[in-house]
Amino acid sequence: MPASGRAMTADPWLSLLYACRGEPAWTSALLEAGSAEALYALDDRSLTRFGLTEDAVARLRRPDSETLALWRRWLDGAAHRRLVTLGSPEYPPLLASVADPPLALWTVGRRVDLLAAPQIAIVGSRNATRSGRSTATEFARYFAERGLTVTSGLASGIDTAGHVGALAEVGGTLAVFGCGIDIVFPRENRVLARDIAAAGLLLSEYPPGVPPLAHQFPARNRIIAGLSVGTLVVEAGRRSGALITARRAVEQGREVFAVPGSIHNPLSRGCHKLIRDGAKLVEEGADVLVELAPQLQLDAAPATPPARRGDSVGSTVLADEAYCNLLNSMEFEPVGIAELASRGGLTTAELSSMLLVLELEGFVEALPGGRYCRLSKRSR
Repeated sequence: MPASGRAMTADPWLSLLYACRGEPAWTSALLEAGSAEALYALDDRSLTRFGLTEDAVARLRRPDSETLALWRRWLDGAAHRRLVTLGSPEYPPLLASVADPPLALWTVGRRVDLLAAPQIAIVGSRNATRSGRSTATEFARYFAERGLTVTSGLASGIDTAGHVGALAEVGGTLAVFGCGIDIVFPRENRVLARDIAAAGLLLSEYPPGVPPLAHQFPARNRIIAGLSVGTLVVEAGRRSGALITARRAVEQGREVFAVPGSIHNPLSRGCHKLIRDGAKLVEEGADVLVELAPQLQLDAAPATPPARRGDSVGSTVLADEAYCNLLNSMEFEPVGIAELASRGGLTTAELSSMLLVLELEGFVEALPGGRYCRLSKRSR
């Protein structure tokens, strides 16, 4: 399917998004047809064979012209607004692999490259304690300094703390809305949303004008989990929406981590339940990266052969030419990711994944400000 963006404001895609209303049959139909244009060109009888109702086909053929005009005006109204469609090169590959991926993502921000970057979700209670917010900020900063993008839902409490901790670091942050892409919810996060758009990325499966309705936020949580290699829950009560995100992560085959707390704190009970159910107990950011190293190494170097029984991850890394070239391009003086990327012709996402693996194996050291230096054998 073709790439999407400012050029993809043609009727087939917008008509499809108007017609779909979250019905899974549209996703199957789109994937089988091959593109929105090909789907739109089919006759009505062919469309109903995909399991689409007559009403659904009618919505595709006769969409509301005012709604489509509103969406076009929004896409063309400012720079850094995009419609990223399922199957396009920009669509995040991890999200595309889940059972119910959104047909399209409405995005705002300069960093559309973050969609393909290694991401970790940080979620938790809206009514977080001061300690919980501090913990989320510290974890987020640690991850983002090492090139991981922190993904969350822009909610009050833990979500906000995670975005703030990652915002100024090299990995950056990505916020997923549970309403139309033009509506910031909660309203008190309008400044934070503006800052994320300037330095990171905002996204939603909901087009402009869709209000924040309760049933949309669990759907939003599946996107947060689907974008991320792992989900970290910092504080959560027994009925917290963060547990929905964690459950969706498990369903999608992703790692779940939880920070333990006091047995007297009601906001620790959700985390403790997750741990009892198999989530990894973590006390610091390095605990998470150690668990994610195999996935991050796979993302960074898919051509690397699997380790033989008895081999260490480090020996496999050193056997890979891409990792050796990266190490050889580094010196024992601090160097930033941008400079390393220009030396080796790698994208920021590829480089961040590789540096995470090398750090975990003791070949490089992460320094403040997104810089790295190579370690000597003696240091290891």
